[in-house]
Amino acid sequence: MAANGRSADNFIANVALFKEASEEQRARIAERTRQLRVSRGDTLFHRGDPAAGTYIVVYGQIKLSFASSTGVEKVIEILNQGQSFGEAVMFLDVPHVVTAQALADSLLLLIPKEAVFEGIASDPGFARRMLAGLSRRLHQLVADVESYSTRSGTERLIGYLLRDCGIEAPPDSCAADQPSGPVDIELPVAKGIIASRLNLTQEHLSRILHDLSALKLIEVHGRRIRILDLERLRNHAR
Repeated sequence: MAANGRSADNFIANVALFKEASEEQRARIAERTRQLRVSRGDTLFHRGDPAAGTYIVVYGQIKLSFASSTGVEKVIEILNQGQSFGEAVMFLDVPHVVTAQALADSLLLLIPKEAVFEGIASDPGFARRMLAGLSRRLHQLVADVESYSTRSGTERLIGYLLRDCGIEAPPDSCAADQPSGPVDIELPVAKGIIASRLNLTQEHLSRILHDLSALKLIEVHGRRIRILDLERLRNHAR
């Protein structure tokens, strides 16, 4: 089903990958954009499927993962509203190297690769902006690999909790008015998925949570994590 041109254009205009595209370019892309509604647990594509284009999450949550030779799932990325995926394999014209599955009921926009290629052919500046978006994604993946290689499991988990609360962002984006006071975080996905994303086993993640609780840095209530003292938690990761 084709997306409503104006609503798709408005949303695409706020996505980092297309933010600097001209209004005319976005309008042409929006005309060919399709809406995809997927339910929680649905698979959008499997590893090895041909790439159809670039996907943008309007709402919901998408997990990118692959299975190791032993059948263990490795979560590569968890995507939320406004994030895009599928660009790299689209440009390389190779099959998908990961599987995409919905972790919640989601609405996606699919921009066909033909529409992207035509935009690039008509405006070299558009190509540069697309490359900038891919470079940002690569930079984040390199940072993830560096984190896995040089930081302990405890440091990785604390970093994840702080980012989830927005402590690394401006203070008013965090759930707490007092940055040094207690903060409640609702984990967006199951702990097993978080463990895989952080390159930890579920058992290791559980031990870290237990140890942080014993130190009275956090309290764990299912998916709800209460950070008892943000400054002490920050210092524990240094």
